[in-house]
Amino acid sequence: MRKPVSKKRSVSPGLAVGDDESARGRLLGAATRLFCKNGINATGIDAIINEAGTAKTTLYRLFGSKTNLVHAVLETEGKQWREWFIGSIETGGGSAQTKLARIFPALKDWFGQERFYGCPFINAVGEHDKDQKQLRAIAMRHKKVLLAHIEKLAGEMGAAEPEVLAHQLALLIDGAIVAAMVSRNPGVADTAALAAGSLFGPSRLKKPKRAGEALAQLVAV
Repeated sequence: MRKPVSKKRSVSPGLAVGDDESARGRLLGAATRLFCKNGINATGIDAIINEAGTAKTTLYRLFGSKTNLVHAVLETEGKQWREWFIGSIETGGGSAQTKLARIFPALKDWFGQERFYGCPFINAVGEHDKDQKQLRAIAMRHKKVLLAHIEKLAGEMGAAEPEVLAHQLALLIDGAIVAAMVSRNPGVADTAALAAGSLFGPSRLKKPKRAGEALAQLVAV
């Protein structure tokens, strides 16, 4: 991400469609940087428009409210992060287990970035009323996409219960993100990687067959 702009840019009074797209992009970029660094509730509209170099009327015309801007930021950030994350574990090919093993090295690189401020979804839900349904819905849509991809790889790896393994890995991912945000230590990803590695072997163990299933197989033979 770019460093925040220290002084306000000039604003043109009449904006065309192309200008609207440019202003929208600047507002999303500015809001993303400020929300991630300072928190959503601590970031006012004036700070966002000053960072973006737009007029307040432009923000309200394009987004309608700060709440809508927050939702747009989360949707945009989520899409970009998922593309980066999935691309990081898929690049280079290899077996499904090899791809799953890339999860935490990729996260470690992210944790080491100067502008790592944690997960915007965890942060957003954490600083708002826990009954705020829209934020939770956006966060859950994001998580479902990640879980689905991890579950697919777990199935290809031969896990007996791919969904269970996906949720276990997702918990390690979330825990590592929070730990890295608090400690500012990218090395927590290495610990999470060790824990993840210990899951791969046991996850392949097949469940004992039910008596009825075993009997059916014997009859078939």
